[in-house]
Amino acid sequence: MSKSKEESNYEWLGEDDELTGEKDIIAKDIMGDEYSKGYFPPIRVYDDNVNADKKYISSLPDLQNGPSSLIQGAAVPIQQVGIHNFKLPLTYKKRNGKTIELETSVTGSVSLEAHKKGINMSRIMRSFYDHKDEIFSIDKIKDVLETYKNNLKSFDSKIMLKISYPIKQNSLRSGLEGYQYYDVVFEGDLTKDGEFKKYIHFDFVYSSACPCSFELSEHAEKYRNRATVPHSQRSVARVSVRFEDMLWIEDIQELCLAALQTETQVMVKREDEQAFAEKNGAYLKFVEDAVRLLFEKLTNESRVLDFKIVASHNESLHSHNAVSVIVKGIKDGFTADTTRDVFESTGLR
Repeated sequence: MSKSKEESNYEWLGEDDELTGEKDIIAKDIMGDEYSKGYFPPIRVYDDNVNADKKYISSLPDLQNGPSSLIQGAAVPIQQVGIHNFKLPLTYKKRNGKTIELETSVTGSVSLEAHKKGINMSRIMRSFYDHKDEIFSIDKIKDVLETYKNNLKSFDSKIMLKISYPIKQNSLRSGLEGYQYYDVVFEGDLTKDGEFKKYIHFDFVYSSACPCSFELSEHAEKYRNRATVPHSQRSVARVSVRFEDMLWIEDIQELCLAALQTETQVMVKREDEQAFAEKNGAYLKFVEDAVRLLFEKLTNESRVLDFKIVASHNESLHSHNAVSVIVKGIKDGFTADTTRDVFESTGLR
């Protein structure tokens, strides 16, 4: 006789033993004649000699694929469930045609139907390892999504690949060069209708010199002959774009640099430091200016279908940050949820 739902949670072992006896037969084959002699205390010694063949594996409990009676709480669909921050090295194609291997943090998830207990999360990882030796680009993500969507028999699937991407930067005047590293996330979304949506999230770090502070400093020098230093601060803009035709990380970096001009520097000598001070004086900006400058550049980039910009100026004058969020404003596109956007992106720096 089968147990009630309240009594049977975590008791299921796959096939119904009471009806088929299959599990008992398998267990007897594994344990030998001692199985029929009653209970024996478990042996607390690791067994190096286990043969994990198909028969043995078929005897193992598989709760995630159990019946709906094992579901705890409401039997409702789950929009996304999966794994976060598993890491592996992947090889990426660069705009110049060369490749680079980078440590990659992966977040992968799928939808789950109401009648299913859970998913086999290891299949997401295995799906990635099936493609680990291939050269990755944003379009390769679609292949991975289709693989683990099929493996997990899900309606839709999502993936995010987080990397730190190096681009060589020339100093302003000294002729030195060094590598600037950019936080980048590739995001792919394969919907239940088979539509593949691709995104890049890119963090651009720059200096923002306050226009108001600059004018006040000029006033103090002109009318009272007082030496002053206008305040400036390290700032960050997270640029999120949805696109169709190939858009490279280098393309987004160049777009941000053209818009904001005052990117933080890697290799700096005295002549570079002076040049950076002059750049800040030439390109003063409030946080409102920053997002509008980026808006102008992104609007004129034909490969970008939609975008969102979250900027944070980490104030040196105030004990708080100045923040701004702007979106392209298309139907069913990005939305400007200021509190969440700031907290999830620049507010965490």
